[in-house]
Amino acid sequence: MPPLAVRMRPRSLEEVRGQADVLRPGSPLRRLVEGGGGAAGPLSAILWGPPGTGKTTLAHLVATAAEREFVELSAVTAGVKDVRQVMEQANRTRDLYGRQTVLFLDEIHRFTKAQQDALLPGVENRQVVLVAATTENPSFSVIAPLLSRSMLVTLVSLDDDEVADVLTSAVADERGLAGAYTLADDARDHLVRLAGGDARRALTFLEAAAGVADDSLAPGAARPDVLEVTLAHTEQAVAHAAVRYDRTGDQHYDVASALIKSMRGSDVDAALHYLARMLEAGEDPRFIARRIVIAASEDVGMADPTALQTAVAAMHAVAQIGMPEARIILAQAVVHNALAPKSNAAYTGVNEAIADVRAGKGGAVPLHLRGSGYGGASRIAEASAKAAGRAKAPAYVYAHDEPDGVAAQQYLPDDLHGATDYYRPTDRGFEARLQERWRWLRERLGRA
Repeated sequence: MPPLAVRMRPRSLEEVRGQADVLRPGSPLRRLVEGGGGAAGPLSAILWGPPGTGKTTLAHLVATAAEREFVELSAVTAGVKDVRQVMEQANRTRDLYGRQTVLFLDEIHRFTKAQQDALLPGVENRQVVLVAATTENPSFSVIAPLLSRSMLVTLVSLDDDEVADVLTSAVADERGLAGAYTLADDARDHLVRLAGGDARRALTFLEAAAGVADDSLAPGAARPDVLEVTLAHTEQAVAHAAVRYDRTGDQHYDVASALIKSMRGSDVDAALHYLARMLEAGEDPRFIARRIVIAASEDVGMADPTALQTAVAAMHAVAQIGMPEARIILAQAVVHNALAPKSNAAYTGVNEAIADVRAGKGGAVPLHLRGSGYGGASRIAEASAKAAGRAKAPAYVYAHDEPDGVAAQQYLPDDLHGATDYYRPTDRGFEARLQERWRWLRERLGRA
């Protein structure tokens, strides 16, 4: 019997879960699947997305449209000779039977440049409709001439509801488990978390859990008409304990809060533990990366300015790489944040400044700091100076003209000048050096 994931492969667009954007009515991929090439004819397509998002399924659907021939090759095992044989057979099929051939090439990023070059004549002359699948960015792994002759379709991971719907259908469908099992709610939730948006993985785990449920029956015991697949069965099937974590509920916020507070408290082991819990529960690594970036400014700040650089670099790297390798990058950023000296001086400083603004403090911008590039600026400055009882507005001093690069003039509005102390550097890490610098600057600016 074929694997459950193969048996449950959608037979029509109506059965496809997810990918609503690229399969919307009138989209190039939908028209290709439905056999509507129009005056320009069908376009070849490169499907780019994570595993289990439907690349092979969509290729099969393209092939079934208009009774096309379907040939599948894997770039892992196929070579230039295989590609040429497909092209020759496609020509014969077209000439003898008037049927078009769809060539599905999986893992196209594994093809060398020479092997991809062999595809060009067949794609350009439409000997075949190429549907190529890749999990790597085609801009780096597919040659430009082939990209220019195909449409690039980006697929995304299924969301939790879509994966749950796949599991529910598989339990009831005659092609699947045919109603011989039920799936407990907590077991379904566990499988959804483990799947990580991969429908194939979810179905593979479900099939394994159903096998464990069968094996759990006592020897000689009669099998009930409907056997329940429990959380314990799913844990045993995939050797993976269920993590008590709800990405939309209290546990989501509790564990995220614990991660942040552990980094703030400089406990590296605790921070890595909560990072692991979030990742194992299927939390979006991009969400974790954003929280680390915030912590790098809020809790580390100028005590170690490089912590923010590490966190921002990690955020961008995670977006490009994805799981499971993203865990390494996130761990580095977490360790840096946790080990770094801590300062919230910048965080408290901006909060106090915002509080003053909201309280109505802060009058007009000092005359010498106002812009001069708009019409009537000089007249407005003269009128403001007269209103303040001055003969003319004070001249702006350009800081770079001063010997020490600091212009001793008023920068704050009148009501805040000499009355504010927003930034108070700590004596920890790099900020200890800034403490003395800021003290000297305040004296030089006449605000000590």
